[in-house]
Amino acid sequence: MKSFTIIAFFLSILFTNANAADVTIEMLNKQGKETMVFSEKIVRVNVGDTVFWKATTKGHNVEFIKGGVPEGVGKFKSKFNVDTEYKFTIPGIYAYWCTPHKGMGMIGFVVVGDDKSNLDAIKAIRFNAKSKKIAPDLINSL
Repeated sequence: MKSFTIIAFFLSILFTNANAADVTIEMLNKQGKETMVFSEKIVRVNVGDTVFWKATTKGHNVEFIKGGVPEGVGKFKSKFNVDTEYKFTIPGIYAYWCTPHKGMGMIGFVVVGDDKSNLDAIKAIRFNAKSKKIAPDLINSL
């Protein structure tokens, strides 16, 4: 019985790690022909997963957009030039941007648990400048 318990313990660790879907997104001045971008514009994670935003180049941060997160999610805004992370515990769509570069199209979305119940709220966000041009296609691909 003791051997079974030990094997079950190690299998549970292996299974938990194999299903972890933590994601890293870089904050970049340039990627290909695009400037002021997140390396991934849309990521999909499970409830309990963590997204890491890496400050690869200076001058960027991450801020959840007011009205662009599921009900019950508080304000989240990182400091500039600092790697940051957020553990997603509430399912839904999270819209975010880099505060100084939001008008340049530096926006992104995290879909948690494949829950799109707040899609209408996401569609109601008032983007501006370049973000206003790229947001509809991104939202349609959620």
